[in-house]
Amino acid sequence: MKLSVVIPCFNELTTIRTIIEAVKASPVADKEIIIVDDRSTDGTRELLKSDIEQLVDKVVYHDVNQGKGAALRSGFAVASGDIVVVQDADLEYDPQEYPILMEPIVRDRADVVYGSRFMGAGPHRVVYFWHMVGNRFLTLLSNMFTNINLTDMETCYKMFRRSVLDRITIEEDRFGFEPEITAKVAKLSVRIFEVGISYYGRTYAEGKKIGWRDGFRAIYAIVKYNLA
Repeated sequence: MKLSVVIPCFNELTTIRTIIEAVKASPVADKEIIIVDDRSTDGTRELLKSDIEQLVDKVVYHDVNQGKGAALRSGFAVASGDIVVVQDADLEYDPQEYPILMEPIVRDRADVVYGSRFMGAGPHRVVYFWHMVGNRFLTLLSNMFTNINLTDMETCYKMFRRSVLDRITIEEDRFGFEPEITAKVAKLSVRIFEVGISYYGRTYAEGKKIGWRDGFRAIYAIVKYNLA
């Protein structure tokens, strides 16, 4: 089965080359790599055009910065794989773990797989306590509306059968994508699995972007898309 790796990218000059090398080295032979540059202003766009375009299958350039959800919407639209996975452009998630995510789908046990940072025995960098609390709260609130028992709704590593994504229209432009896609997947009554993954979280000094305002938007998105 062909895997499409969709990488939303905004101001990731220091990590974009490394993550592309890591994705290319991942143990999945049949894959395509799609980067969506969300109007980077730190030199990332110039690096993509000069050095990285030739290393990947597709690069989509946004003329205006719109957010992660909008970048994923653009990336999903051009993905051609049987399976699609989200890969952040930073170094928090390890592409070596794609086979762990793919296994339930390849074995025809799942249609959607979430990689949970809160289960499993993989290494986890110790970072922000209140981020962990916020993630667990948002996951709990989402589960109360969806009636599914995820441990990590906000994880980057979400993997989908292409046929599932074809049934979903993404409306959120920013980090509201996470609860939106979760609500819409839950309504499809498809088979959802979680697998434990490692996590190498970064600090704000290292480029972490999500903030408390995104948490309030996530609450809004949980209510909106579950009650729609």
